[in-house]
Amino acid sequence: MTPSHLLAALALAPALLLCSCDAQTAGTPQVKFTPFVSGLPQITTLTHAGDGSGRLYAAQQGGQVRVIEQGQVRAQPFLDLQALTSAGGERGLLGLAFDPGYRQNRRLYVHYTDRNGDTVLARYTAAPDFSRADPASARILFTARQPYANHNGGQLAFGPDGFLYLGLGDGGSGGDPQNNAQNLASPLGKLLRFDVRGEAAQPAPGNPFLNRPGANPNIWASGLRNPWRFSFDRQTGDLTIADVGQNAWEEVDRQPRASKGGENYGWRVREGRTCFEPSGGCPTQGLTEPVLVYGRDEGQSITGGYVYRGQNLPALKGQYVFADFGSGTVWAAPTGGQDWNKVRIGRVENPSTFGEDEAGELYVAEYGSGQVLRLGR
Repeated sequence: MTPSHLLAALALAPALLLCSCDAQTAGTPQVKFTPFVSGLPQITTLTHAGDGSGRLYAAQQGGQVRVIEQGQVRAQPFLDLQALTSAGGERGLLGLAFDPGYRQNRRLYVHYTDRNGDTVLARYTAAPDFSRADPASARILFTARQPYANHNGGQLAFGPDGFLYLGLGDGGSGGDPQNNAQNLASPLGKLLRFDVRGEAAQPAPGNPFLNRPGANPNIWASGLRNPWRFSFDRQTGDLTIADVGQNAWEEVDRQPRASKGGENYGWRVREGRTCFEPSGGCPTQGLTEPVLVYGRDEGQSITGGYVYRGQNLPALKGQYVFADFGSGTVWAAPTGGQDWNKVRIGRVENPSTFGEDEAGELYVAEYGSGQVLRLGR
């Protein structure tokens, strides 16, 4: 499972269940988690193609992309990358995104760990009938060396600007020993932004370090430890990043749509809102504060979700729905201001990722059980 602290989170989960933190209170949105499909273990991404088909696509860590259509899982994979992927721990097929022009150009993008343990961003083209992705159409667009096996990041998504965003972790080990997240020459510990409209991937126009000597031109934001899941609000275009913590804090970061990029979210100078390196008196100038943090009494590996914009849960509209992989707690947080307050809305087993369908309804995947649950009333 790709969120950091997998083994520790699994071991800690029973103890976390005893915590009464964030107990449901009056006024808390009432949400039911209804089984939707099963038989899909180790899901890392749930997404749709934006093509009006109503299909969902599930990427599995081992390297397959599966199609969910009318509440059923197709027997044949949409794409099989098992031969290309080194899967296990925090490696594998980690991200999947469909081009905004998918109905016309049939393009989709994947983020996976190759056989050498390094990051690959690749493009595939679907068959003319959209039944599968053509394996012969593969084009590698970007690669990054990974010094350690953990903190590979994961999420791949198109922003409202039409550019492709990729979240990469700091390269792994513990405490970011190479200080990658603060090093603008490295793509690690960053949110990257690509223009993929042509045959190759180019740094997106307007990237903040595009013309800075020595800086990686693909960087959009820095100071991230392991941004496993991030999402764009389909109504406002604002970006929400869930960044997995080190020893003490999980955090949620927010970037308004009007941002020109360049935000530094603090790692490894800070973890959450506290100093990490150095352990005291750390500089804060130029760092962007998280909008939400929680500690080890509530969980150990944040799984980011979405700002809810569907129709089935009116009480949840405009709230950011997310979870913790270790404790299984699912929270909702209103998104106003710079200091969000969360409430518990349920619990599921080891939530690895959330998904949003074309109508804005939400789903969550249970990593071990292979079950996808639908949020509803």
